[in-house]
Amino acid sequence: MNTFLEKMKTTFTDPTMRKRIGFTLGALVMFRLLAAIPIPGINAVSLAKFLAGNQLIGLFNIFSGGGISNFSIVMLGVGPYITASIIMQLLTMMSPQLKSLFQEEGERGRLKLSQYSRLLAVPLALIQSLGFIKLLQSQNVLGSLSLSAMVTNIIVISAGSILLMWIGELISEFGIGNGVSLIIFAGIIARLPTTVVQFFNTFDSTQIPVYLIALAVGLIVILAVVYVTEAERSVPVTYAKQVRGNKIYGGVSTYLPLRLNQAGVIPIIFALSILLFPRVIANFLVNSSNLIVAHIATVVSAILANGWIYNSIYFIFVVIFTYFYTAVTFDPKMISENLQKGGAFIPGIRPGEPTMLYLGKVVTRITLVGALFLGAVAVLPLIMQSVTGSTTLAIGGTALLIVVSVILDLVKRVDAQLSMREY
Repeated sequence: MNTFLEKMKTTFTDPTMRKRIGFTLGALVMFRLLAAIPIPGINAVSLAKFLAGNQLIGLFNIFSGGGISNFSIVMLGVGPYITASIIMQLLTMMSPQLKSLFQEEGERGRLKLSQYSRLLAVPLALIQSLGFIKLLQSQNVLGSLSLSAMVTNIIVISAGSILLMWIGELISEFGIGNGVSLIIFAGIIARLPTTVVQFFNTFDSTQIPVYLIALAVGLIVILAVVYVTEAERSVPVTYAKQVRGNKIYGGVSTYLPLRLNQAGVIPIIFALSILLFPRVIANFLVNSSNLIVAHIATVVSAILANGWIYNSIYFIFVVIFTYFYTAVTFDPKMISENLQKGGAFIPGIRPGEPTMLYLGKVVTRITLVGALFLGAVAVLPLIMQSVTGSTTLAIGGTALLIVVSVILDLVKRVDAQLSMREY
């Protein structure tokens, strides 16, 4: 406790830390102000009904800090940039040319990857803006727009998303923590006052046992998220002794940390992005003049509107993408080669291909636990809603996972800044 208080005191007494924290808070306040600026022409009542009956769009609304419910200029949040970053990372892993360009050039390669992600985010923002406008028009939430009004709205919404991307990068450079993650975090936290007010408005003293159960489940989920996020599988590594002149080097033992959840929240975000497109396309084609196309679109829309079917598909996608993302970001062959070049080996395992197979086997096993946990957390709100019968007590698994992960990352970054200050 004393150590924590000392760190808090140092954090707020150090001028550099105060400036970084102040800049971060100021940027997040600007984000909340932008989220309150609406685009005209929206039917607020129809929009509220649409969000209440659409779990997927409602989840995107949480990530955008209520930007969709306000139809604000930042309704897309940082979604286009996140999608662009995921696409570029996947392309980097699948293309040998991009892999050699980005991974083998170190910091310069990472800067190029970030630049290409920013450029790709622009067309993605335009496409997503058009998709959301068409979706809202198909649900009678937004009236018909002239060509000039449509183009203006698309440009404004896309520019709002790009502006948020820029603010996020400024936070990463001049503030503290990962800017994009903090913007998502702020968007989720911004919905808490509304949720609390809604809870007290619908409070029923006869449901106190249910409230206590929901509170206990929430605490257990938070502990589980922290445990799984920080969990590692330590693979022992020993460095062979080497004689150089009159000195002996090596002979030390260490370990290779393999995270239980190496993919983080990327599989959940990727699964949400994939699930969004069929819903948008189906709602767009449901009024098609072609009867067959309209019938197929109606069936697809009805299937995705079913909570249990949607969450089952969601769970499967999260598990699949966890394995896929881990496979493309964790290269056992490269690690085994680096260990061999450094004169290191895993006790009981021969260097080279046996080490590669062993690491691949270990990662496959621990990824299964992480993937199942991510899938369970993703569908937790539906389970809680079924048990409690209340959407207010439907603990947002995905939102909770992101909030806890961002807080843990922020604490680590603050500790790193304080350690640098000491040295």
